[in-house]
Amino acid sequence: MKIIEIETSVVSLPFEMGGPHASFAGVPWTNLDILLVRVETADGIVGWGEAFGHVAIPSTKAALDTVVAPLVLGRDSSDIAAMSSDVLQAVHLLGRNGPFVYAYSGIEIALWDIAGKRAGKPLHRLLGSTADPGPLPAYASLLRYGSDDLVARNTAAACAQGYRHIKLHELTREAVLAAQAAAKVATSGAPPQVMLDVNCPWSVVHACAMADALRHDNLLWLEEPVWPPEDCQGLARVRRCGVPIAAGENVAGLHGFRALIQAGAIDIAQPSVTKIGGIGEMMSIITTCKAQGIQIAPHSPYFGPGLLASMHICAALIVEPLVEMLWLDMEANPFDPWVRAVDGHVRLPPGPGLGCDPDPEVLARYQSGAPVRHVFRG
Repeated sequence: MKIIEIETSVVSLPFEMGGPHASFAGVPWTNLDILLVRVETADGIVGWGEAFGHVAIPSTKAALDTVVAPLVLGRDSSDIAAMSSDVLQAVHLLGRNGPFVYAYSGIEIALWDIAGKRAGKPLHRLLGSTADPGPLPAYASLLRYGSDDLVARNTAAACAQGYRHIKLHELTREAVLAAQAAAKVATSGAPPQVMLDVNCPWSVVHACAMADALRHDNLLWLEEPVWPPEDCQGLARVRRCGVPIAAGENVAGLHGFRALIQAGAIDIAQPSVTKIGGIGEMMSIITTCKAQGIQIAPHSPYFGPGLLASMHICAALIVEPLVEMLWLDMEANPFDPWVRAVDGHVRLPPGPGLGCDPDPEVLARYQSGAPVRHVFRG
């Protein structure tokens, strides 16, 4: 069961987003880049993982190739908990939240894929589910347009594709009202619920003013309204304005979520499997949040194993799951068709572990740069 090989590679997928391409962390964002981690054991089982993320992939890949992969080679693939403890402690001086944790997250997801394949069971069964789940409800996570017309147009299009939850990445109440009006026109019966993710832009005072303005607009949640995101007490002040608050994708591990909970800062916890340390850390966070009556809605705008792992987690551990799906149209994806929603729902692939392996032809066609292989020589 020793880990004998780790390979890192990047696939770059062209996409359309229903408007002009935005920038991400100041960089033009025209392709979806996935940092894939392939782990092979001595008995020939291969697992796949995904490490965060986006325009930070060169940093995460460097952490993987230079530090994290060498720490993992030769270890027992089945002892995931001990490996997580050892590796994350070994790299803690390099950051408790950032490229080194992201890098290990990709390996850890691959190890769970291997565990499921070895057991002949899908990941959701390993996590405790007793029945095969049906389709899981998803929400359309719209990218930022900066235009109320485009917000309305894409909201209507998402409703037409069966979504009943729509998340905006805008900064104004007018955008919320435009989405709600478009949703009401586009659907018969109760219109979809709207969430607003603002990505940590405001001071506490400004965030409170915005929460006051949004209080009667029936938002399902307001996500990450405060800068910096670790200002738990400030976020708690905003929550007291009366709008449900969601946060957590930028938190460092279980103890970061405990700080949010102890401050009374969140209604909805959003751990992110490719950023937080992997599936094991997600399980600990979900258990803690459930004990405190906190809802869980995993952050999962991914396009490969990170999304598949999030789907299995939702199926096994969350009572009323809601899977985040970026609202965009990929030219292709090596994990098709499982990474696309149909009628506002996603389905788990049927195989063991994560349920499917990537299509090698699609991997080769969209590969960006040469893969890097690490081989155990012991």
